[in-house]
Amino acid sequence: MTVGIVGLGLIGGSFAKAYSENDDHKVIAYDIDEQAMQAAYEQKLIDGKLDENNISSCDLVLVALYPQAAIDYIEKMAPRIGDKTMVIDCCGVKKFVCDKCFKIAKENSFTFIGGHPMAGRHFSGLEYSTKTMYNGASMVLVPENLNDTEVIDRAKKLLSPIKFGKFTICDAQRHDAMIAFTSQMAHVVSNAYVKSPTAKNHDGFSAGSYKDLTRVAWLNENMWTELFLENKECLVEELDYFIKSLTEYKTAMENDDAATLKKLLADGKKCKEDIDGITF
Repeated sequence: MTVGIVGLGLIGGSFAKAYSENDDHKVIAYDIDEQAMQAAYEQKLIDGKLDENNISSCDLVLVALYPQAAIDYIEKMAPRIGDKTMVIDCCGVKKFVCDKCFKIAKENSFTFIGGHPMAGRHFSGLEYSTKTMYNGASMVLVPENLNDTEVIDRAKKLLSPIKFGKFTICDAQRHDAMIAFTSQMAHVVSNAYVKSPTAKNHDGFSAGSYKDLTRVAWLNENMWTELFLENKECLVEELDYFIKSLTEYKTAMENDDAATLKKLLADGKKCKEDIDGITF
């Protein structure tokens, strides 16, 4: 197949490395950063530059850009995209992107489906991408019609060389609500947690708990600002619930209320057991 990749950062670069492993696949790509393009050529990850003249030849186009940039690119290239081409974005929010791109695709007679690979690393850029980053990971697919098995099966087939472990099919609203909890909340909490003045003196006093909780405090502030604001309704709802829960712990300690504190801790432990089982 011919695969077009827009954006050769961590996400797009990992797709390029995975597809280019198979000589049967032709990979053409575009990145605004000429150094990234040159590096991709030197590493033999791509066979050419993706542009308005050859995008119609692609079986699949993966758009690995920030949400607004992804929409802008798809809108700009829409008249040139072939009716046999499937376009999948890789953004961390889906309603913001899908609401616009489903309409663009319909007006220009090509197929668009929202996508979000559930894998990543601390650092961004082509140099940190890997050909195995998605192996065994979940790929979330957001079709316009959840009952359109033809489109879903086609997307799975086009993505099969990437070796995802599973495909999760849902609508955009469910995706954004779940991601607000599983990903965005973790980044907000971690980023806020390390702002304590005490953090500066953690050396010699920290172990696994500190490392686990602060791992995602180091983030790309430009990308996460955009993602948070585009999903603010879901994220604020989760933050409200979290703040309410934290206040309950704080109040119990202020009142020396051991019984309530013990119950809060036991309830949280039980939630973890019910959700994920006991892990060591």
